[in-house]
Amino acid sequence: MQSTSKPMISEGFLIAMLAAINFTHIMDFVIMAPLSATLKIAMSISTKEFGYLVSIYTFAAAAGALIAFFKIDKYDRRTAILFVYTGFIIANILCAIAPQYKFFMLARLFAGLFGGVLNVLIMSVIGDVIPMQRRGKATGMVMAAFSAASVIGIPSGLILADLFDYHAPFWLLSILSALVGITLLLKFPSIQSHMETEGMRTPPLEILKEFMTNQNVLRALLFIFLLMIAGFSVVPFISDYLVNNVGLSTKELKYVYLCGGLATVVSSILIGRLTDKLGKVKTFVMAALVSIIPIASVTVLPPLPLKYVLMFNVVFFMCFGARFVPAMTLMTSCVQPKRRGSFLSISSAIQQLASGVAVMIASFIIVNDAKGALHNFGWVGVVACTATVLSIIVSLRLKEVS
Repeated sequence: MQSTSKPMISEGFLIAMLAAINFTHIMDFVIMAPLSATLKIAMSISTKEFGYLVSIYTFAAAAGALIAFFKIDKYDRRTAILFVYTGFIIANILCAIAPQYKFFMLARLFAGLFGGVLNVLIMSVIGDVIPMQRRGKATGMVMAAFSAASVIGIPSGLILADLFDYHAPFWLLSILSALVGITLLLKFPSIQSHMETEGMRTPPLEILKEFMTNQNVLRALLFIFLLMIAGFSVVPFISDYLVNNVGLSTKELKYVYLCGGLATVVSSILIGRLTDKLGKVKTFVMAALVSIIPIASVTVLPPLPLKYVLMFNVVFFMCFGARFVPAMTLMTSCVQPKRRGSFLSISSAIQQLASGVAVMIASFIIVNDAKGALHNFGWVGVVACTATVLSIIVSLRLKEVS
């Protein structure tokens, strides 16, 4: 078989396509958080029921990643991406037409199922094609899509939700996804280098057994589990807290995400370069330690004017995003290339499972009063800070594999 490890397009254009995929599937996930106040009113649901909407996406994404584990390294990356992204587009159209809570929950389930696999495929392509010495920079550029989703996608979605209803952001996402899908169909290259080793003929259960006896793999999975607990116990409930406790209006939320996103677009790219210069573990440890203060702060904010809320949340989003660039770069380097797709499938499943668990934990800690204010959110911050410290400890024991 002829090697196709080097795609017939520029590395920059390939990274741009991966960033576009990441932008749409991240927007699909993060748009739920700022819409929480709107959805609770439109669907007459509680904070706990909103938590179920977020959790079902993450649990479905975990299931999708596990399914991918058994198949992902047996197919050309192009074929896999086109198939999965088509399913993702259809799922978002279902979200856009959902008439009520149960239908919407089912649509979110399908969106999560395909979104979880997209995450695996993006990181697998980076690991397959981008040399180790440039992998941090590439990961930072692709993950800057998280920030771009905050800068462009979330404010646009909130404006549309204000003008129309909660369906409008998902129509916007469906249109954007269709445009990205057409580009992928026309331009995404065949990538089969991962299929050219003996490893792709190993039965999946044998690979799973191999992982379960590999201490470095187990530490890596624990590391990413803790990091997701540290982030997604807090993030889905921030907008609800800002509206019902801090005193922002739903129209002011878009400024929070716009400013936070703009700051993290820059910080993600800079952190990616710093990762290549200083090393993955050292960069992660520094970013994670710094993130503890803003996590603790945003979960106990009192009523404040908008300008101060913006200041606290910009720092929070910058630190939140900064941790994930070195962390995900490190995750692509924990196993041999022949096992990368399978490992990242398991890793993605763990990430999504941890996100769902984090949301459920926070949902049970948070209590709403009669006016809708959230109580005990500060304890959620304690959970997040503790998980951050534990992730730092585990990261120091991870080993990179060429």
